[in-house]
Amino acid sequence: MNAEQTIIGFHAIEEALKQAKNGGILYISQKNDRINNLTKTASQHQVKIKRETDEKLKKLGGPSHRGAVLVLNSPAAPRITSVTDFLENLHVSQSLVLILDGITDPQNLGAVLRSADQFGVDVVVLPSRRSAKVNSTVMKTSAGAGVYVPVIEEVNLGRCIEELKEHGFWIYGANITGVPIWNCGFADRTAVILGAEGRGIGRLLGEKCDQQINIPTMGHVDSLNVSVAGGIMLYEYRRQKTGG
Repeated sequence: MNAEQTIIGFHAIEEALKQAKNGGILYISQKNDRINNLTKTASQHQVKIKRETDEKLKKLGGPSHRGAVLVLNSPAAPRITSVTDFLENLHVSQSLVLILDGITDPQNLGAVLRSADQFGVDVVVLPSRRSAKVNSTVMKTSAGAGVYVPVIEEVNLGRCIEELKEHGFWIYGANITGVPIWNCGFADRTAVILGAEGRGIGRLLGEKCDQQINIPTMGHVDSLNVSVAGGIMLYEYRRQKTGG
């Protein structure tokens, strides 16, 4: 990821300001109650405030900035550089990792990060190619949840899976032909792989899974949206681990 991070959306900006550690600038082009609240929070966290034109904010954050754009000097989310880095600092028996294979829609990625935050995912792993990146659209769609979820990019997801297995992780892949999710007993250390809608998980990654799992449905369309499917699977892991 780039050193700087640009964030739009009132919820996303508010959460990012709370986590801002290395400073930044909150650009505003108008005044209203919501923006006034953002400026107060920015002042409390030593983030500079700068008044600019709508056109300037459009260049910084796109046409849907709504009068406020936050540019942080470094990402607000916890900084993890690689799967190796994550595993070297993992000292608990339970851990939940989410691997996204080819999710190219930023809004889908943002929605997935929102579920990842809600269900306590420790890290989200993206491929460095053929994937949406964490940008202002993703942060806005996540409603600020992207601030709290570490996201890393890796060149070789297959190698990452092997590393995870060496540290006691079981790998579960979402697949329409897999076993029903209610028949799956998740391991304490679990990694869930979600693929792009339509294409699904790539063949090579699918072969590395310890188990393929499916969410049985009763509708007429082919599959669930990836963010919905991810939310269900992450919830089921937490339900099992909390005795629900």
